[in-house]
Amino acid sequence: MDDDEPRPDRNKHELGMRLDDLSVDELGERISQLKAEIARLEQEIEKKTSSRSAADSFFKL
Repeated sequence: MDDDEPRPDRNKHELGMRLDDLSVDELGERISQLKAEIARLEQEIEKKTSSRSAADSFFKL
């Protein structure tokens, strides 16, 4: 590999990426990262749902 070529980020997960070169520990870390991201997305959905429900209730009065 040439020093001028950008190195792929081994810590970055991309959907559909090849997994053959990752160790069991690396796969476990990916799972942890993805679970944390799912939790973050679910919190955002909950926040937006609550805001919408509050707005719907306000305008129904």
